[in-house]
Amino acid sequence: MAIALGLPKVATVVATAVVDSVNPCAIGVLILLLSTLLVAKKKGKVLKIGLLYILAVFVTYFLFGLGLTTFLSSIPLIVAEYISIAVGLIVVLAGLIEIKDFFWYGQGFSLMIPHKYVAKIQEKMKNISVGTCIFLGVFVAAVELPCTGGPYLAITIMLSQQFDFTGLLLLILYNIIFVLPLIIILMMVVLGTKLQHIQDWKQSNKAYMRLFTGFLLIGLGWMLMLIANGTINLN
Repeated sequence: MAIALGLPKVATVVATAVVDSVNPCAIGVLILLLSTLLVAKKKGKVLKIGLLYILAVFVTYFLFGLGLTTFLSSIPLIVAEYISIAVGLIVVLAGLIEIKDFFWYGQGFSLMIPHKYVAKIQEKMKNISVGTCIFLGVFVAAVELPCTGGPYLAITIMLSQQFDFTGLLLLILYNIIFVLPLIIILMMVVLGTKLQHIQDWKQSNKAYMRLFTGFLLIGLGWMLMLIANGTINLN
């Protein structure tokens, strides 16, 4: 018999989005982008370019989630159950890798953007323009999805169980929360906060971000598997 949980979907979506939003990759590229603009003495472009980058990340992430959720909601229930179990196992594995990186970062496999893509991002930074900024937002969001998109993947699977207008609003809410730290960082820089202070904070807390994300992924993975086999009914 299934267990009806009192925890609403909105709380699960918000909690997962908050953890996923503290994304070292997206934050790191924004910091690099802003530092390039400030070094080039283009302070007037900081807000415009920063917002374009954030918008590109938001749109790319949202469209990916919308496409995946729509696809999963259209397939037969029995197939969706097996997919949920498989994704749950993958998400748990991703969580274990994140926890491993808290203790032994750089040893073995890690969930990060490959170095060849990092080099491409740095190359694009040499000539900042509106087109380059949009490209970076799309590129970073697309490349990081296979590496750090575990929480998002789990949420899209969960929302696909009954994807309606409410589910669409929850997906939009998730993505707003996801880019919120980027908006906060941009506003802090525009208002005069030194970028080095933000960079130092990111570096000093990066390991704890991974640890927290790891535990969340393990919990989400188990939840997906329990929902798939009918043990849990998340209403």
